[in-house]
Amino acid sequence: MSDRTVSEAPVAETPVPATAAPVLDAPLLLGVRHHGPGSARAVRAALDAARPAAVLIEGPPEGDALLPLAADPQMRPPVALLAHAVDDPGRAAFWPLAEFSPEWVAIRWALAHGVPVRFIDLPATHSLALKEPQGEESAPAPEAPADEAPADPALTPAVDPIRVLAETAGYDDPERWWEDVVEHRSPGADTTSRTAADALAPFAALAEAMTALREAYGDGGHPRDAVREAYMRIQLRTARKEFGDGVAVVCGAWHVPALATRTTLAADRSLLKGLPKVKTEMTWVPWTHRRLARHSGYGAGIDSPGWYGHLFAAADRPIERWMTKVAGLLRAEDRSVSTAHVIEAVRLAETLAAMRGRPLAGLGETTDAVRAVMCEGSDVPLALIQDRLVVGETLGEVPDSAPAVPLQRDLTRTQRTLRLKPEALERQIDLDLRKETDAARSRLLYRLRLLGIGWGEPAEGRSRNTGTFRESWRLRWEPELHVRVAEAGVWGTTVESAATAKAEYQALAATALSEVTALAEQCLLAGLADALPVVMKALADRAALDADVGHLADALPALARSLRYGDVRATDTAALSEVAAGLAERICVGLPPACTGLDADGAEALRRQVDGVHSAIGLLTAGTRPAEADTAAPAEAEDTSTEAATAPTEADAAPVGPAAPAEAEATSAEADATPAEATPTTGLRDRWSAVLRKLAGRDTVAGIIRGRATRLLLDDGGLTEDEAARLMGLALSPGTPPTDAAAWIEGFVGGASGGGMLLVHDERLLALVDTWLTGVPADTFTDVLPLLRRTFSAFEPGVRRTLGELARRGPAPEHAGSDGADHGYPGFGPGLDTDRADAVEPVLHLLLAGAPAPAEAGA
Repeated sequence: MSDRTVSEAPVAETPVPATAAPVLDAPLLLGVRHHGPGSARAVRAALDAARPAAVLIEGPPEGDALLPLAADPQMRPPVALLAHAVDDPGRAAFWPLAEFSPEWVAIRWALAHGVPVRFIDLPATHSLALKEPQGEESAPAPEAPADEAPADPALTPAVDPIRVLAETAGYDDPERWWEDVVEHRSPGADTTSRTAADALAPFAALAEAMTALREAYGDGGHPRDAVREAYMRIQLRTARKEFGDGVAVVCGAWHVPALATRTTLAADRSLLKGLPKVKTEMTWVPWTHRRLARHSGYGAGIDSPGWYGHLFAAADRPIERWMTKVAGLLRAEDRSVSTAHVIEAVRLAETLAAMRGRPLAGLGETTDAVRAVMCEGSDVPLALIQDRLVVGETLGEVPDSAPAVPLQRDLTRTQRTLRLKPEALERQIDLDLRKETDAARSRLLYRLRLLGIGWGEPAEGRSRNTGTFRESWRLRWEPELHVRVAEAGVWGTTVESAATAKAEYQALAATALSEVTALAEQCLLAGLADALPVVMKALADRAALDADVGHLADALPALARSLRYGDVRATDTAALSEVAAGLAERICVGLPPACTGLDADGAEALRRQVDGVHSAIGLLTAGTRPAEADTAAPAEAEDTSTEAATAPTEADAAPVGPAAPAEAEATSAEADATPAEATPTTGLRDRWSAVLRKLAGRDTVAGIIRGRATRLLLDDGGLTEDEAARLMGLALSPGTPPTDAAAWIEGFVGGASGGGMLLVHDERLLALVDTWLTGVPADTFTDVLPLLRRTFSAFEPGVRRTLGELARRGPAPEHAGSDGADHGYPGFGPGLDTDRADAVEPVLHLLLAGAPAPAEAGA
């Protein structure tokens, strides 16, 4: 029976005096609802009243040896028993326990009073063997030790006992009925006169109701319950022989009738014959309130663990104390909440409860009151309250003496050394790789990612610093990561050795070149020096055998990033540099033929690969200067006049066509001949520029690739604006099919930053696009519209608005902006303000040259 469908006894707030403890002449069956604060208080009162000789709890017997740890001061719920198969750690199950769980209360009571306590449910060695193995990428679904709630809706039991009892009582909401009858039930004014019978009577009434339901519904859609209950009956018999009839059993209320049924030992054993087995290990692991709130497995349906924990812990006036917590949270978020708000919210919640006929204001009433009084009707701050208080971010703790795999112990030691405490609340940390501690933290997080332990995810830094010595991570520890650690334990006993072993295995098992290059990048980021020789050998072998340009293009960016990060992390990347340079050379040779005869999808994929290769070559050649810069005259380099900036040089005016590659190769040869230290990437930038020129000038190349090649050359200074305009004019000429022209535009201004601004600031290019677009025939306009919409929709809203204003006013009049006249363009100024422009010049000199302009310096 699921956690949401197990009934429990009404609350007995104050423990019955010990002097009223009766002598039990039969086992005391305490039916509960898992993770219910009402059940927890009722169980504590019943145990205080009955004083049993032993306590039996629904749970895996393998956990008996771990029960004494529940009394350790370092043990702080929520926690969970984790069982996993030794040979298959991914086959695992959790038995979570919160502070308000009846089972946890019973365990702590027994340990505090020196009473033997045991688990009596079906052993994990059987339940894990009966469980379907989990997929490699999916988290293990928790197994319910008491009343399992399958995540598959098709397996949901047909009967919901709480719903049946609620409907019998005239309620349409079973959870509301449960809160009114159990969670909000207040004790009588005279608590000292209550007897043991008062504490035990609700459980007897509940057992009677459950018996009637079991007679009507049988197993309620849980066929495995018969096996589990047979094992529990056998354990109950064993305990009665050892301790007598004075034993108490804490279990799901649904099981009470089955445990009270008289059966033979032979009949129960027959149900257990032939059960599969698997060798298991068990330990305590921290749990979270957020995990309790998930609708899967054990604990499903606990939508408000934070609220339940508050109800259990509040000694008195729970509503007043809850409103105080809410006010404190909102004040911490800089919202104005006064004491008067708290008072009015309490009054409103109590009034709503009275109007709705409830004995005490529940979560619904308090939420409505908080929304109206403290949140001014807004659900935005209410979402924060739901996340931080109603659900909560509490992460439990387990003592160091709890059993753990060696890898987990090494991870725990490393976390403490680096001061990286696992937390349930997501947080972001910024790392400076120049600091040894931060560099070690980065290596740890990358090693864990390689092992499949997703504690941290790379994030965009708050400082927006593009330097490679800065990293940002988002960290959140989930209980399932303990299973991932156990799975990764097969690779080694420490995080470093396990990551090294797995990297070597993946390098040998990789089937694609891009997989090996990505692995090499991970090894460098993780600081796995011992794994690099194996990875590099596999990389060299794959690169030598792979002739597919697409595979080479996919592999190069990861290598370039590895070299970049390797410099920051002081890693020897000489061998990696040679491999990267070799890949780049092969791409330069094989890319032009690969760009012909492509369909739309293939051209788009290759366009992305061209972008990646261009960025990678920029990283590989970041420390070198292009050949033109080495051979340019000093006077030309220092000339800042308008004429020098706009006049095309011989190199700029070179035609793009069959002659261009030869000239580029000659330029590259001259660059190689200049006195300089030879490196694997010497001359690579020029050879890549020659490839881009070849792509931009070939009509057989797909339009989106020609457009992107033109744009990359323009951005790098390989083309002048006049030449780029000439190429656009050719691409948008009337003889070009409209779909090809639209693809060229997408390649030129789409998919890259600044594409829209290029059209804003160069009206010649915008006029070419405008003229071409107005000349597209009506019968083909619908074919090019999706391409154009995809291209222009990627621009910033301000850029799109400016382009619209420019298109509406049409071509600028000749000499506009220089005659001082106010032309009244919508959205634009009356012309060029020379005084304001001159005022900016000293700042530009300071930024670009590091010194003020000569005129300003003289002034």
